[in-house]
Amino acid sequence: MTTSTLDAPPRGALGRIVDRLGGGLVQAVLVVIGLFWLVPTLGLFVVSIRDETANNSTGWWTILTKPAELTFKNYSDLLATGFTASFWNTVFITVPSTVLVIGIAAMAAYAFAWMEFPGRDALFLVVVGLLVVPTQIALIPIAKLYGSAGIFGSIVSVVLFHVAFGLPFAIFLLRNFFAGISRSLLEAARMDGAGEWKIFSTVVFPLAKPAVASLGIFQFLWVWNDLLVSLVFANTENQPMTKALQSQMRQFGTNVDILAPGAFLSLIIPLILFFAFQRYFVQGMMAGSVK
Repeated sequence: MTTSTLDAPPRGALGRIVDRLGGGLVQAVLVVIGLFWLVPTLGLFVVSIRDETANNSTGWWTILTKPAELTFKNYSDLLATGFTASFWNTVFITVPSTVLVIGIAAMAAYAFAWMEFPGRDALFLVVVGLLVVPTQIALIPIAKLYGSAGIFGSIVSVVLFHVAFGLPFAIFLLRNFFAGISRSLLEAARMDGAGEWKIFSTVVFPLAKPAVASLGIFQFLWVWNDLLVSLVFANTENQPMTKALQSQMRQFGTNVDILAPGAFLSLIIPLILFFAFQRYFVQGMMAGSVK
């Protein structure tokens, strides 16, 4: 009996079963689970390309036997309602909110992690404490502030609100990631004559791509799917897609022929973003779990 066999921990019955079945079955099960989770998305797409009469009378799965019900008229009707403007409003709100949060939080996190200044720990505790502040508490005071500043109802007001409430979590997340970077890398850069900005931009920030990607995905999804803030601060001209879809709700039912294609269009962009950056997202989620 070899030394490795003696040192190996005893295998349970479940472990032996997994070893015998191999990884192929596990992967097949994961594929089935993934397809199962995609069923609602597929159903939403099918509903979005069926007419209202068919959606009200039968389920979306009947399309397998009645492909003639497929039509893209719902999308043309949706665009006729001015949904394109709401789409671009969502982009103009989400992109600046995400970029500003990442940029400001990264610089603040570097300062909290590697720079010495009076009150650093106390100020970081204040930032962490802001994580527990509910969004609803600040709606009325900030609405009054925006009214005094003359920006209430504009895209700028929505962006500023999302940036303010996105910064505490972003700083907390990136600061913990930056603190795990080896000190020797920063000391070597200082010995080469690099200043704090040079160290941040060429050493620390490039190493934080996985964490930044994870933060960017979270922030993008939070802002893209937000309804509460846009209901309070955005007027009709600057409303994002979520508010535009909410305005299509009928009093006694749902406007399926408008809501379904609008919901699918609002869903497809986050899906593309997630699949494009999923590698960095997984790395960011696993960062710090192993050494």
